[in-house]
Amino acid sequence: MKGIKKSFSNNHVLKGIDFEVKPGEVHVLLGENGAGKSTLIKILTGAYQKDEGEIYWEGQPVQISSPLDAMQLGIATIYQELNVIPELKVYENIFLGREIKGNGKFSFINHKQMKESAKQFLQMLGQDPAIAEQPLGYLGIGQQQLVEIAKALTLDAKLIIMDEPTASLSQSEVEQLYKTVEQLKEKGIAIIFISHRLEEIKRIGDRITILRDGFKIDTLPVKTTSTDHWIELMVGRTLEEKYPKQTFTLGEEGFRVEDLKVSGFKEPVSFSIRRGEIVGISGLVGAGRTELARAIFGADKKEKGKIYVDGKLVDIKSPRDAISAGIAFITEDRKSEGLLLDQPLYMNIVLANMDNFRKKSKLIDLKKIKQGAMDYVKELKIRPGNIELNARKLSGGNQQKVVIAKWLCTKAKVFIFDEPTRGIDVGAKVEVYRLMNQLVENGAIVLMISSDLPEILGMCDRVLVMSEGKITADFPINEASQEKIMKAATGGSN
Repeated sequence: MKGIKKSFSNNHVLKGIDFEVKPGEVHVLLGENGAGKSTLIKILTGAYQKDEGEIYWEGQPVQISSPLDAMQLGIATIYQELNVIPELKVYENIFLGREIKGNGKFSFINHKQMKESAKQFLQMLGQDPAIAEQPLGYLGIGQQQLVEIAKALTLDAKLIIMDEPTASLSQSEVEQLYKTVEQLKEKGIAIIFISHRLEEIKRIGDRITILRDGFKIDTLPVKTTSTDHWIELMVGRTLEEKYPKQTFTLGEEGFRVEDLKVSGFKEPVSFSIRRGEIVGISGLVGAGRTELARAIFGADKKEKGKIYVDGKLVDIKSPRDAISAGIAFITEDRKSEGLLLDQPLYMNIVLANMDNFRKKSKLIDLKKIKQGAMDYVKELKIRPGNIELNARKLSGGNQQKVVIAKWLCTKAKVFIFDEPTRGIDVGAKVEVYRLMNQLVENGAIVLMISSDLPEILGMCDRVLVMSEGKITADFPINEASQEKIMKAATGGSN
């Protein structure tokens, strides 16, 4: 790609980007949210049209006018925001739009061949082949991500673009993905890899191109340059601390879950959180972490159990009840569950606390809404800072900030963060961590579900480990390690 420029109205997103990738290499794209990574990829895949510049494929100039053009060239994409149909079965999703048919003129779809092929690729990714025949919506986000990867593998692509492919995967699934990437490299397949996990980039990348504010800053070899140097180039400043954890004096119990039985799991769950601590929940994908959070929040029905906020028993049968009780849930699936994508930022930010923005006449006070929303946009450094923009127009990381702003606006007492830094750049992660510190300092309860073990170890005071729906370990952070957590996550005793 040479001299690629792209603007949306007066917002200049790409300002003359040069970028190349070679066969058999993993070329990493790194930059803050809003730096232009996703826009560049969408131009390469035909989802957007460039304003200026040239694209060359195997040395020849090409015009990529649609996703079909990109697919026919041999370009496959695994987007951070999943592109799936939950109601269809897994194998149907994998071959969607490319169904295998018989040889006759009026042949039917060959479901048997599609199932067998899908099972092979799922097995290659370390998954149970049997899930090929399940409706995709029955799977967790991590497994859905692996289905997207399987879909790309079936395309027999020459270039595979992976946008945050490990963000929702467990450690064992991440290891399986690394092995798959190595196999693809050996076959001469080029990979563009977008990730905010610097350790992951060090392990898997060959070259790295850094974008900032729509400009290409530099292209560097991964192995001989430091992550600190990448951060300086990416954010234009040094980051003092990756995990700026503060320690506070422990107070009284602020939140308790007692014998909560989640549908589909055998044993009830009990735990409590005191003021002054951040408690993390770790475990493999499918361990029941998100299911537990959804049951607490009333998004899914619980079979039994009690929930206490500030020592008082609260009756939660719906998310409305949870909000009234002072509980906030920052969901891992911001696109489907966290945002109204085609509504402006100001409406998304006040959505869970609309009653606070009504006049005496009960009419909505639009001026007050916009002012309140602008305060959160400034506080969380949401970019672009235009509250009239629809949420769909923001990058993934800035969308996540809008979801967090929505719950801050409710003045909640308990904040459940489910994969809060998925798809967020290094600088923005630090902002989210500082926000967690600030919430705890102000007396709020923070419960963080994360698949990122360094994040759990870096930001939590205590970690609960889940396996098959039950809590298998409860470590003070000074006694925890990645090895201990993984052992407990796989059902081993400590």
